[in-house]
Amino acid sequence: MGVQFLMRITFLLLLTYGLAAAAPPPMVKPNCVEFCGNVSIPYPFGMTTAGCYLNDWFRINCTGKGSSARAFLPRINMEVLEINITNPYRNDSYISFEPSIVRVKMPIIISSNCANTVPSNSSVNMKGSPFYFSSYRNKFISVGCNNMALMTGSDPTVLVGCNSDCDGKTMIDREAKCSGFNCCQTTVPYGNQVFNVTFKSKNGKNKGSKKCKYAFLAEEEWFDSNITNPSYEVPLLEYVPVALEWTVSNFTDMNSTEADRRKVNCYEGRQYYCRYGYEGNPYLNTGCQDINECEKDNRCPNKSDCENTEGSYNCDRGKTRSKILKIAIIVICTSFGVLFLLLITWWLYKVIKKRNKIKLKQKFFKRNGGLLLQQQLSSNENNVQKAKLFNSKELETTTDHFNENRILGKGGQGTVYKGMLVDGRIVAIKKCNIVDEGNLEQFINEIIILSQINHRNVVKLLGCCLETEVPLLVYEFIPNGTLFQYLHEENEDFPLLTWEMRLRIATEIAGALSYLHSAASLPIYHRDIKSSNILLDEKYRTKVADFGTSKSVAIDQTHVTTLVYGTFGYLDPEYFQTSQFTEKSDVYSFGVVLVELLTGEKPVSLTRSQERRNLSTYFVHSLKENRLFDILDTQVSKVDNKDEVMKIANLAKRCLHFNGKKRPTMLEIMMELEGVQNISPVQPNFEELEYVGNEEMGPWNDVSFQQLHV
Repeated sequence: MGVQFLMRITFLLLLTYGLAAAAPPPMVKPNCVEFCGNVSIPYPFGMTTAGCYLNDWFRINCTGKGSSARAFLPRINMEVLEINITNPYRNDSYISFEPSIVRVKMPIIISSNCANTVPSNSSVNMKGSPFYFSSYRNKFISVGCNNMALMTGSDPTVLVGCNSDCDGKTMIDREAKCSGFNCCQTTVPYGNQVFNVTFKSKNGKNKGSKKCKYAFLAEEEWFDSNITNPSYEVPLLEYVPVALEWTVSNFTDMNSTEADRRKVNCYEGRQYYCRYGYEGNPYLNTGCQDINECEKDNRCPNKSDCENTEGSYNCDRGKTRSKILKIAIIVICTSFGVLFLLLITWWLYKVIKKRNKIKLKQKFFKRNGGLLLQQQLSSNENNVQKAKLFNSKELETTTDHFNENRILGKGGQGTVYKGMLVDGRIVAIKKCNIVDEGNLEQFINEIIILSQINHRNVVKLLGCCLETEVPLLVYEFIPNGTLFQYLHEENEDFPLLTWEMRLRIATEIAGALSYLHSAASLPIYHRDIKSSNILLDEKYRTKVADFGTSKSVAIDQTHVTTLVYGTFGYLDPEYFQTSQFTEKSDVYSFGVVLVELLTGEKPVSLTRSQERRNLSTYFVHSLKENRLFDILDTQVSKVDNKDEVMKIANLAKRCLHFNGKKRPTMLEIMMELEGVQNISPVQPNFEELEYVGNEEMGPWNDVSFQQLHV
């Protein structure tokens, strides 16, 4: 197997060597774009940056995208059709050469009486540029009856032209293309940069039915291959292709070594080209590369005896075989060397990658408070055994590398994914936002405290992972969605909640909050009680979740002072005014949830009328005006025992009192809710019920929607 592997590597390297040898020479500078649409742009022409072209005369503007893009020379305002850097070629016993050209679209010059759709142009002037009309590739064409077209160029003393008419005398020459009948042609003077046309009548009269007169320069090869009709039907075009040559005097940006300069010749002091035996772009360093004549044309009697040399070839079989043997030895040795080097490089890469990954995990672990958490976990005074430190690889596998299909929900504190641990437990993994370094100690303390919470109505924190960029918290998975979905979303998956279920849910929420406030080792303020943070398990038992903003306080501490944070509609107005969060702030939020359970309405809705927009305010006013049963949810209003409903409504009213000191504690609320379930149905006396007055609501009614953090 090892020998076969080495043979394969050797074959691939030989193949790579062959491909590299056959690779075409570069035509543009490194990091420069070579094509504009289907037009190749070789240096000294170029696009993109100034370093990609010789000077501004050779700059190409490329408009459009893909194969439909068009190239333009903006300094002479012409569209480019082709740029051809030619190389010498051998023709029998001599070497031939043609200058490099750039094919452009040039307008036709019109005299009169022609179609209005074709613009009239007076002249083309390229003086000062390095471009001039090619004398051997272009022809001067004139079309029209009784027409003498004269062309003047850069030198006003040089004048060329031709005559055309439509007399019967010329009928005999109709078969000859553009020979005088309605069309004539002539050669173009050498080195001309200006194209001016003057039209004159041969005899002062304009005979014939075709009165349109026009003249143009055109590439002879294009004209001969495209104008195939008789001379009297030469079509009137807007543009025709014309060949331009160029000069590059004082050119120094090439051939930095003497060896490279020996590969280049200069044509008549104007253009550079690769010597015979080389091909490529003579304007680039190392642009001219050796041609392998043994793969192309050679004169060896036996093609297998051909041996390529620099700039030429020979037909010596012995040297060829010797060179092949040398190449084979070099390639085989190189193969083993490269293979060994690749193995060493791969091994070093894996080692360095593993080391960097470990260092990165250590960096994240330290930044996310991992050292502090380890210290807390190892401390005897905390005696915490329930919080587990998961590793990142385990949680990535659990969530299928945090696949979007595993997302359960997103919130201000992070994104929650569903996953399954190796022991088969289904968990919810919360990918938190980045923790502020100033709050690391508080964040870790909250993890320690939450890991010790053991209450049937609180979502259990199983552990965390701190060696990732952001902390990952692992909770038990609660399958049946949120209370918000059951109250406010119409879906077959969320059945209607009966009055008994709503009463039980309220009691369980109160029990969980009572535990957090007074039964936990240190009091915990949840700070974000709302229906979307109340989960329901498979038996529709309540689970209070999302402790991302929770705060733990000392036993003798009555409040925490923080920036105002919460969800509009649930936020305690007293906390909003003072920035002091107390346990009674959670009571207010719980009161809003009670109102949701009673009415089935959202805490805030911009679709409701102004007076009903804030549910808490509207609920209290409705209770005061003895209109409670007008706003209750259908499942609540049809309850036989109206006394229970009124007691819960009064309890919600007390929770919503503006003065936090007058609100009941969560323990009192829990006991009252448990008591309501055991009271016999008695018809209530509505006139004896106590209501909250406007003075109890305080300035909260005037708080605008824009003032709150949601």
